[in-house]
Amino acid sequence: MTDRPIGVLLVDDEELVRAGLRTIIEAQPDLAVLGEAADGAEVLPLVRRLRPDVVLMDVRMPAIDGIQATRHLVSTLTDPPRVLVVTTFENDDYVYAALQAGASGFLLKRARPAEVTEAVRVVARGESLVFPAALRRLVAAHAGRADPRALAAARLTEREAEVLRLVAAGLSNGEIAQRLVVGLETVKTHVGNVLAKLGARDRTQAVIAAYESGFVSPSG
Repeated sequence: MTDRPIGVLLVDDEELVRAGLRTIIEAQPDLAVLGEAADGAEVLPLVRRLRPDVVLMDVRMPAIDGIQATRHLVSTLTDPPRVLVVTTFENDDYVYAALQAGASGFLLKRARPAEVTEAVRVVARGESLVFPAALRRLVAAHAGRADPRALAAARLTEREAEVLRLVAAGLSNGEIAQRLVVGLETVKTHVGNVLAKLGARDRTQAVIAAYESGFVSPSG
């Protein structure tokens, strides 16, 4: 990440919501709103033109929703921006579908300003904003029957499997390093290997794969 502000694109069909988010974000010297969109159809052209680091994406929009827009970004662009879903309810069907489509996490519309700005920073760093308890509930409610073959094919080493379990539990790289008594760079290497073997874009996608394969139990 360079010294330039983190560029943000706001996507929500409610002008009042966009105005509130703009006020919150532009109060921070390291963040900048590059543009706004009122519908998912506007997202890809704006991303190509403005090149934001993070897209704050509403999931429920009248024409093209946030799920379709997220999927389109991830499948079309070589290096798409991180998508942070903005939602009213954390257990919304749309939230889980957006995470499956490639979103890096979600943010509740009732979140405090400090939570909004920190969430933008977290996903801009390439980390995922995953709330383990909420994700477990989402997976339990929406995932189909576990298919262990999906993860078995990745051929994770014993240590990589251990790291994936800790990532799914919500631990940061630093916390994993402390738990396993290894260096931070070693953990980063293991996480990178896990993502590569799973074909996962980020930690969120890896965690979803872990749950949906039955490698980690939503009830655990």
